Amino acid sequence: MSHLSGQSVVITGASSGIGEATAKLLAAKGAQVMLGARRQERLQDLAQAIEKDGGKATYQTVDVTQQDQVEALAQAALDAYGKIDIWINNAGLMPLSRLDKLRVEEWDKIVDVNIKGVLYGIAAALPPMQAANRGHIVNISSVAGHKVFPGGAVYCASKFAVRVISEGLRQEIGGNIRCTIISPGAVATELTDSVKDPDASKQMDQVYDVAIKPEAIAEAIAYAVEQPDEVDINEIMVRPTAQEL
Repeated sequence: MSHLSGQSVVITGASSGIGEATAKLLAAKGAQVMLGARRQERLQDLAQAIEKDGGKATYQTVDVTQQDQVEALAQAALDAYGKIDIWINNAGLMPLSRLDKLRVEEWDKIVDVNIKGVLYGIAAALPPMQAANRGHIVNISSVAGHKVFPGGAVYCASKFAVRVISEGLRQEIGGNIRCTIISPGAVATELTDSVKDPDASKQMDQVYDVAIKPEAIAEAIAYAVEQPDEVDINEIMVRPTAQEL
């Protein structure tokens, strides 16, 4: 029997890509998944597919830039499953551009989704985890959280921030609440759809020529959360073998 059997898992950005792949994998391993994202129809279809395959899933629409909606997602998980064992902050976007393009509105979106969205998730997950004296928070960073590249200054800053926040959480909370950083490289998801700057888009097309499937990241997440309670996998980086960045 999997260590995940009967555990309650909340996943943001669950309607596609890494979130969708992770939901399917963890549900197949016996977890009860709460799917969170903005696209209700996609969430409904995913929940039905998981249930059809014998898993347990429900969903709630959420915009992670709105703290009240993230809190509502946590409450929905508590109402459905009575607990939150694992919270996966997966929602993110990547509107790349050079700083001198002055795409300030995109900078705001990056900060709101990639940083504040993670903080709101932590704020929602911690109280029930602390009450239960156990839990696991998984934050999705990026290889861009390890290395800066032209056109990625703000995005990279947001992913560096995710790593810093995660390490701070690990040091401050500790005990029976674990924290894992997952840093993917190029993954075949909808993330690149948020790149609207033509120059940055062309640059990413070259990087993503070698993109791996989101299921590879889901397997890394599963590895981290399946460990015994006394084992804390703090960070995993997963990228295509052929990726240089």
